[in-house]
Formats: sequence, C-alpha cells, structure tokens
Amino acid sequence: MAHEHASAELVRDPDFAPPPALEPMIERLAGRRSAPLRSLGGPAPTPEELDRLFELALRVPDHGRLTPWRFIVIEGEARAVLGSRLDALYARQNPELPPSKVDMWTLYLMRAPLTVVLVSRPDPAAKVPEWNQELSAGAAGMALTVAASALGLATQWLLKWPGRDPQAAALLGLGAGEKVAGFIHIGRPTVASPDRPRPDAAAVVTRWRPAD
Repeated sequence: MAHEHASAELVRDPDFAPPPALEPMIERLAGRRSAPLRSLGGPAPTPEELDRLFELALRVPDHGRLTPWRFIVIEGEARAVLGSRLDALYARQNPELPPSKVDMWTLYLMRAPLTVVLVSRPDPAAKVPEWNQELSAGAAGMALTVAASALGLATQWLLKWPGRDPQAAALLGLGAGEKVAGFIHIGRPTVASPDRPRPDAAAVVTRWRPAD
C-alpha cells in the first residue's frame, strides 16, 4: 500500500539561508567515473564506511515512500562461496563449458573486495507507477556510487549473467517480484581511472517552447 504524503502547511523561515555552493563537491562530481573492475584494491570499506555509504544512498527520490529497492552485501569469504555456487549453476546450464571458464564467476566476485547487489522490488499494488519505482532503484544505485566517490572509494556497476538469470537470482536470495538492478563493486582506487567521452550537453538538452 502506498504511503500518502503528509499534508502540512509550509512555513517559511525568514531567517533561512540557502546553503552555499560546495566547490569540492562539484569538482568531485565532475570527475566521477567508473573504475575498471581489475583496478579495485583492498581493503574493503570498513563497517563505518559501509554504514555511511548506505545512509547516503537512502537519500533518493522515492515517490510514495515505498522503498522499492534493497541492497545485498557480498564480502569476505562469502564472495568465494557464492562464486562457487554460481559456477556450479552456470556449468549445469552450459554443459560444454570449456575448462578455462569453470571458475569464472568465483574470479569475477573475488576481483573486488566488496560487492553490493542492488535489488529492485517495485510494489505493483501501489498507486505509484512501477516505472517510477524502478527509477528510484536506479537513483539509489547512483547515489551509492557517488557516496563511494565522496569517501575516496572507487566503484564499477555491472549487470552480467548472475543478475539476469532467475536461478542465479534465487541463489542471491531474491524473492518474487524482485530483480537485480546491478552488481556495484567497491574498492580502493589503485590507478587513475581513464575517463570516456561524454555527450555534448547541447546534443541532449532541449527547451520546451509552445507551438505557434
């Protein structure tokens, strides 16, 4: 059931001063980029850093306050355990898998010291359209990557087979109506991540004007 917005009259504070622009924050946002997965070093985020990451990631648009997303943390030895189970499932689905690929998902999960699985869980019974809820899940993932950058960490957001296969999703603990929105790999930067060409704002920004 969707939560109704509380109706309250907005009381303007005559002494309120808007926060100033934060140039260090703007500079960090201007340089945010995905790091190559193989470049993510340890140690993994500390418990305090991880708590801070999620506190910041929760501050996203969420129409109806439905919380249509959640996070699954894969860290420590759990990476290898999950990786081996994914490898076994992948081998059953691909009986002609070459020997060089038998441990590919274990290697994949071990490349980063910690991985956060972003789970989208829209409520189909809510008044808020499911598309809006899915966008909120994407916003939560982006907020997590930005928060990691602010803390001096590096991230890589991927969605490979383990996030697209229903049986693999079950190994992750996903339930009915849930789907993986991405694997967000987190670590310490070890190299200066190369940037990629960005679109020209003029090519993607337009201004609506009334028709004549």
